[in-house]
Amino acid sequence: MKGWAIAVCLLFTAALAIPAPAASPDKYGYVTIHDVDITLSGDQAHIRVNYTLDEPTRVIVLLLGKQDLKSRLLTVLNYPDAEVESIELDRADLLVDDVSYSYGRGVYWFPEHRFNGVIPYLRVTTPQVSREFVAADGIPNGIGYFDT
Repeated sequence: MKGWAIAVCLLFTAALAIPAPAASPDKYGYVTIHDVDITLSGDQAHIRVNYTLDEPTRVIVLLLGKQDLKSRLLTVLNYPDAEVESIELDRADLLVDDVSYSYGRGVYWFPEHRFNGVIPYLRVTTPQVSREFVAADGIPNGIGYFDT
């Protein structure tokens, strides 16, 4: 009985001595986002998100479906009305309509946008230019472009 109490005390002490890992700013529950690529065309945005899932969650997602994963991604990206074209265990492709303002004659303005988190690497591509951001919580100032 005495050996059991010592073992419990040692386990408790070891648990307190091991530092807890810091929460990563790009981790949202069981999803860790690696990068986001937004391609603008007309008033639409095609978004590709690359991520990893915690290992135990991968099995649950396979068994129970991807609805929670979809909801989590739309919330982090702050595009709740996006259409999910495909969603896998490591990436998702989304389409957002009416994301840019049209000024006529093929001139568009993609306004400033805020995410509900930090994206480690973000690329926004228009027909003319590509802008890259590191540790982005949004797209500042917006981007003007011409559609081809």
